[in-house]
Amino acid sequence: MLKDEFKERLIYLLDESRVSFDVPMSEWTSFKAGGTAECMVHPKSEDEIIEVVKFAKENDIPYYILGNGTNTLVRDGGIKGIIIGLYQNFNSIDIDEESGKVKVKAGTLLSAVANLACRAGLSGIEFAGGIPGCIGGAIKMNAGAYDGEMKDIVEKVRILHEDLSIEEYSKEQMGFGYRESVVKNTDIVLEITVKLCSEDPSKIRSKMVDLAKRRKEKQPLNFPSAGSAFKRPEGHYAGKLIQDSGLQGYTVGGAQVSKKHAGFVVNTGRATATDVEQILEEIKDKVYKKHNVELEKEIIIIGDEE
Repeated sequence: MLKDEFKERLIYLLDESRVSFDVPMSEWTSFKAGGTAECMVHPKSEDEIIEVVKFAKENDIPYYILGNGTNTLVRDGGIKGIIIGLYQNFNSIDIDEESGKVKVKAGTLLSAVANLACRAGLSGIEFAGGIPGCIGGAIKMNAGAYDGEMKDIVEKVRILHEDLSIEEYSKEQMGFGYRESVVKNTDIVLEITVKLCSEDPSKIRSKMVDLAKRRKEKQPLNFPSAGSAFKRPEGHYAGKLIQDSGLQGYTVGGAQVSKKHAGFVVNTGRATATDVEQILEEIKDKVYKKHNVELEKEIIIIGDEE
């Protein structure tokens, strides 16, 4: 439990309106499941983020970074420590139309960046328009869709390390691979600069509309989920392996392998985080037994078991 003096200090570092206690993480994650966090803070600036991290480290309080919660599952036992939420306040987009460079704070939604770039006649980030997360998390995992990835447009990334030093990385230094980068779990992505190219806004919008239509046709957007449950195994597609293992529609409690796309695990209404975690493990086990392929979870699972 956070001591009262720690709570008071956090309120002093930010202000009462941006510090909450006993926060239901089902309200802050797209799975709509999971336990409570002892504390959640919403910093507005790099300095505030550094102050909170410094305070947590000095007092041996665990802390976690959260964007829009679209790729995260919080266990039913909740989280001891501090959730540093970036989505609510640490977001901004600065566009230089002449150079095509867009500077973005880590808590900014990818969809907001894509839409503003479209209005400015800048192309290259259309693929991310339907990805529901924030750009900081997208950088960490080199998010992608429809033949586009963050590595294709990144110019530089500003990162806060565990020792509280800040370093700026070029695209080449980011070590982008399939759903990976040099960003460690102890790092915090602060700001990203992407480089886009000029294009007729109507053509950009047309492409975004087409991608949105394709996504709606193929993905179970009517149920809470965290997107693709597993990374793509080399030489295979996770969804097909799961489907071929006879698991489409398979249910554990309120969690279900989507009937629309087997690569998704959805909350049919009353799923607990335990249901979701159990079904993910059962999928891994059954796919390995059937195809001798080891699936790796794309969903980040944090917190304590009940």
